Amino acid sequence: MTSARTSPRPRLLITAPFDPAAVTRLAELFDVDVVEPSMAGASLARPELLDRLAVADAVVCEVDEVDQKALDAAPALKFVVSCRASPVNVDLPACTRRGIPVATTPARNAEITADLAFALILSTVRHTSAAERWMRAGHWTSDDVFEPYARFRGIGLGGRTLGILGGGAIGRRVMRRALAFGMDVLVYDPFLAADAFGDQAEVVGLDVLMSRSDVVTVHVPLHESTVGLVGAEEIALMRPDAYLINAGRAAVVEEAALLSALREKRIAGAGLDVFWSEPPTTDDELFRLDNVTLTPHIGGASDDVITEHSRIAERALRVWAEGGRPAAVANAADLPVGARQA
Repeated sequence: MTSARTSPRPRLLITAPFDPAAVTRLAELFDVDVVEPSMAGASLARPELLDRLAVADAVVCEVDEVDQKALDAAPALKFVVSCRASPVNVDLPACTRRGIPVATTPARNAEITADLAFALILSTVRHTSAAERWMRAGHWTSDDVFEPYARFRGIGLGGRTLGILGGGAIGRRVMRRALAFGMDVLVYDPFLAADAFGDQAEVVGLDVLMSRSDVVTVHVPLHESTVGLVGAEEIALMRPDAYLINAGRAAVVEEAALLSALREKRIAGAGLDVFWSEPPTTDDELFRLDNVTLTPHIGGASDDVITEHSRIAERALRVWAEGGRPAAVANAADLPVGARQA
């Protein structure tokens, strides 16, 4: 596709995975240039994109970086959409200095991550992953046809208590799933009022949640105040028959503290979709623990996420193109006065 301008309409460059139907609709307002997504996590200012970047008025990206180099190569750029809840792939201060709003796609993977978190809960408390590995290895024999019935005895969720760390988009969706299973729900979130969920869930302090929950699941955002939020003291409050699930951020849980509790069987087990080093090395102790269920960071691995972030991005682009103020602009408060759609 040529980089020369042939239309007065704004030029939109999309390098994120994107719903073709949304591309078609956006073509009503933009000259749309779609690039095959790259998972390299490199600057948008790579040689094969320079001509396209040079004329782009707006960019939609997910893994590609909008860094200073990319901004220097994009003199016409006026709007960026990062297909993430937090625009970690964008140099936000540099965009702000240029007066470029940076929109995000909040909660794009909330439903699918809540599904995965609950699947991890079920797999962990019912030992389904361990049972499948055992069966595939040929251990189920006619010598003792009832062996798996005794070996893989788990707990039911109905009437049990789920403790949710974080009452945001994902935590609320996990809560809905837990209620459907007949669970009682506790939520720790210092930003929520005690009655935030009415009679659906009780908002409590962290110590109360850790000590009363049969299953604890992590869904707080990662920032300075949540790194190491669940440490040795908090894990020590858990009952020996309780489980810890983390499909959120690994750094929220102290690695050494959790490994020690699992190794010494001070808690019943854990289910993890996130890790302190990704991917973990093959000699990681986690692989040797029989009370851990592991999945390789697949919480957001669904085409449904692409459809959802495309929908949110499309809405933001339409509002921007029509001279409005898009929702979820990460740097809205810091943009210079008079910046377009600030």
